[in-house]
Amino acid sequence: METIAFRMVLNPGMREEYERRHQQIWPELADALQQAGVRDYRIFFDADSHHLFAILTRTPNHQMDRLPELDVMRKWWDYMADIMQTAPDHTPLQQVLEPVFHLQAPA
Repeated sequence: METIAFRMVLNPGMREEYERRHQQIWPELADALQQAGVRDYRIFFDADSHHLFAILTRTPNHQMDRLPELDVMRKWWDYMADIMQTAPDHTPLQQVLEPVFHLQAPA
């Protein structure tokens, strides 16, 4: 398994709406993420900067690079574009975060 992290930016005042939409995540989107190899996906919010910090674990043979080709992914990005920073095609602006420390309990 591989763990990656990235940062996105939520528009000010949109935290509750962002959480509401994610609490009602479309089952077909959750299925698409799992089919692409995502096994654990968490998003955290920094109220001071409006940054969203995402961390996910994916399988070695993941197919996350194919997610943008899926209609459900494009529709989700369109749905979220009014509450977060996106590119003109509504792809969320993401900044990859580099790992600098990892502590793991012995097996």
